[in-house]
Amino acid sequence: MSLSVEAVLSPPQTADMISVESITKSYGDLTAVNDVSFECAAGEVTGFLGPNGAGKSVTMRIMAGLTVADAGRVTFKGRSYHDIPNPGREIGIMLDASAQHVGRTGREILTIGAMTMGVPSSRVDEMLAAVGLTQSEAKRRLGTYSLGMLQRLGIAHALLGDPEMLILDEPANGLDPAGIRWMRGLLRGYAERGGTVLLSSHLLNEVELIADKMILIGNGRIVASGDRASLLGIAGGGGTLARADEPSALRAVLDQAGLAYRDDGPDLHIDATPVEVGRLAAQQQVVLIELRPLQGGLEDLFLAITAPDAREHADTMQTTTAHDNGHDGAES
Repeated sequence: MSLSVEAVLSPPQTADMISVESITKSYGDLTAVNDVSFECAAGEVTGFLGPNGAGKSVTMRIMAGLTVADAGRVTFKGRSYHDIPNPGREIGIMLDASAQHVGRTGREILTIGAMTMGVPSSRVDEMLAAVGLTQSEAKRRLGTYSLGMLQRLGIAHALLGDPEMLILDEPANGLDPAGIRWMRGLLRGYAERGGTVLLSSHLLNEVELIADKMILIGNGRIVASGDRASLLGIAGGGGTLARADEPSALRAVLDQAGLAYRDDGPDLHIDATPVEVGRLAAQQQVVLIELRPLQGGLEDLFLAITAPDAREHADTMQTTTAHDNGHDGAES
């Protein structure tokens, strides 16, 4: 990369939040999005998670003004998308990286975008460098691009207007491990400089590495939200698994400290953090053989609260949303 990301991505430190207020969207008898509300704060990456068909893409299309909600509203700094004179300069959006004319080159796509937004043509080369597309690749037609290259170009287009907010639908799709790490660093740096990021995915483990807050959607409804610690609390997470050289001595220490625990053979499941348990054991000179966090985990929570929705409506949504926009299904 010939140009640092920091040199071309400089959202204001005062970027306001995105507000989604009670939006609902139905297609016939199918309610794709049902009373969905959430906010995205400045300086944070918000992960929008759910299985295919859960309502993520429909929600994001409503946010971008491409689909009209039956009820509710979405605002960006208090305004709807359609009320922003030049939205690309304030909100960078990538909903479908392949939704571009395959006969155009990558450079042509960005050049048209720059002209539309009124940004200097030099911004095109800056963005190509920022997302790691070479000059040779920029001259190729999109019909020859891999999915990963299309994703990089889509992110470049979203960043072209130097926006304060980003809305990205499945941006890691098609990227190799190095590309995914690059994307995490780019978005993390963008948020740290005050930008607001909404990032959708069906890959919990990937979003968990970057998101400050996660919103879980299933069957068109928000089923859980919060940071990692609060979601682990919902999952029944927390606590510690400990195994002592003398289990009875550890039980006595825990009883004395008033900590609840459960026996599981040689192990004790304790309602306290590993630090608390380790400190108590050290103070009483109890030798621990094993000490580690005990939690159901976010993956278990994610699967448990979204499983009934995982594929139930996907085929229907693929058809109904295709009618809505002409090409873009609602697989996510």
